[in-house]
Amino acid sequence: MAKQHEEQLPQVLILRPPPVFTQFQDEFSKKFQILKAWESPLSTQLFLTTHAQSVKAILCSGQSSVTTDVLRHLPELRIVVTASAGVNHIDLPECRRRGIAVTNAGAVFSEDVADIAVGLLIDVLRRITAADRFVRGGLWPTVSDYPLGSKLGGKRVGIVGLGSIGSEVAKRLEAFGCIISYNSRKKKPSLSYPYHPNVCDLAANNNVLVICCELNDQTRHMINKEVMSALGKDGVIVNIGRGAIIDEKELVRCLVQGEIGGAGLDVFENEPNVPKELFALDNVVMLPHRAAFTEEAFYDAFQLVMGNLEAFFSNRPLLSPVIDE
Repeated sequence: MAKQHEEQLPQVLILRPPPVFTQFQDEFSKKFQILKAWESPLSTQLFLTTHAQSVKAILCSGQSSVTTDVLRHLPELRIVVTASAGVNHIDLPECRRRGIAVTNAGAVFSEDVADIAVGLLIDVLRRITAADRFVRGGLWPTVSDYPLGSKLGGKRVGIVGLGSIGSEVAKRLEAFGCIISYNSRKKKPSLSYPYHPNVCDLAANNNVLVICCELNDQTRHMINKEVMSALGKDGVIVNIGRGAIIDEKELVRCLVQGEIGGAGLDVFENEPNVPKELFALDNVVMLPHRAAFTEEAFYDAFQLVMGNLEAFFSNRPLLSPVIDE
């Protein structure tokens, strides 16, 4: 009877389980028949071929790419629901061509990611993590001359990508007395912050760059040698966007050679591999891509993902469409 009930539920394909699914697996399984490609002894290609005629929905996150090849194997696919805010892991042009809807996590992670961006910046400027290592290493009783940090208030902060997350970062840093300007795809007339159409100009006019934009062909390695040189030897970069927005080799070189002042990094170009040169640097603070990971945000993301899937299978308007059918 349970098997019969499961077969009556709408099918949702998952290539690799998003953290939101792992956290709320029981709840998802009550509403949908989950096709767990990652548990199958079949190759991914053969698994997709086996279910090609029945799969209409995919649930994914940034950890599993929905490529042209995946889409080619699923002729009946009608929606891709991602549990992440970013959609660079989905072949959007191919989805548009095939009339496949795409939804994302919208703004549910924005406040938590903005908190981490500010936290990373404070940590780099005030050397909190480095000071923690100093105390834990037993150096305080013998080394009294600990380096000074730098004040956050009054810093000129350039935000790259003033969308949902970037706006939350700006709001928080304004409260600390920072002076905000921004770069975005286009100027936002409703905002009073100074706008720089060129990222190099933004860097040259600020002490800090906070990277909040999405990764695409235009933004890949946008923060390059020229931008870092414009930011200068006292400048700080905080990245809570995607690792490949920064030319990581150039970032490592600038940090090691003291050509920029520091970095707070939640994301890296080839995760989970992190350049080992960064490990010894006290002016670099690193997180394992966890800016969005709070219990509250995960619950909100679960609700939104579930709502998008239910809306699709009930033929109702999607809650957070990136591409409508």
